[in-house]
Amino acid sequence: MNNSIYPSVWFNNNAREAAEFYLSVFPKAKIADENPVVVIMEVSGQKLMLLNGGDMFRPNPSISLMYLTSSQSEVEEIYSQLIEDGKSLMQLDKYPFSPKYGWVEDRYGVSWQLYCGQEEHIIQKLVPTLMFSGRNNGKAEEAVGFYSSVLPDSKPRGMLRYTGAEGEVAGNIQHGEFMIRDYLLMIMDSSLSDDFSFTEGVSLVVECDTQAEIDRYWTALTSAGGEESMCGWLKDRYGVSWQIVPTVLPALMAMSRRVTEELLKMKKLDIRKLTEAAG
Repeated sequence: MNNSIYPSVWFNNNAREAAEFYLSVFPKAKIADENPVVVIMEVSGQKLMLLNGGDMFRPNPSISLMYLTSSQSEVEEIYSQLIEDGKSLMQLDKYPFSPKYGWVEDRYGVSWQLYCGQEEHIIQKLVPTLMFSGRNNGKAEEAVGFYSSVLPDSKPRGMLRYTGAEGEVAGNIQHGEFMIRDYLLMIMDSSLSDDFSFTEGVSLVVECDTQAEIDRYWTALTSAGGEESMCGWLKDRYGVSWQIVPTVLPALMAMSRRVTEELLKMKKLDIRKLTEAAG
């Protein structure tokens, strides 16, 4: 299982509260690490970062978290808990693509797609799912090609296209899957709403062992319309937020407060300078 890529969700200084809620909802969930800034959870062994970021950004359905299971009753149980003080985006029901499926926004604004499928087809329990809508509608397949060119060990796993009968543009992606660094991501195009655009509310963290990796991903992801941000954050050409960070960052931050002070000065992170700050 690849835990060097994982989603990060922005919370309004209530990440620990949200973590406790998710611990009660998802089987095989635990808190792996925490500090005043982040709570790192594991759901079925997969990392999920909950970030105490304040009220600057909010998650929305442009990036949802797909939870896959072979148990219909598990989908029903999780849905019933997530819908409390939340709202339904697609009603829990039987669909042509799943005997039990629902799309729900929980009390914290986080979108979850709950999918029941065959156990032998489930290679990852928790899958970030990117919805290309508004100005990005129709760019999902292009994005797969872009991400596959940036990150190693990448490949598409299949694309299901709209026929046009669904009210969508024929040929656009209804559902697609692809791997980056042996980590599964899902994509879809949607013209049903222009309200949802990619924001820092949900980002993708990529841990890097070397400065060369950081440099390569940073340069590629910010190319052709991307945007540098602070503290290892960037936006790619589609507006998707990424955190490109050294694998050793948590250990360095635990060694000295000067590491955090140095990090706050940076856009792209520099392992050598962070290591020097750690003393």
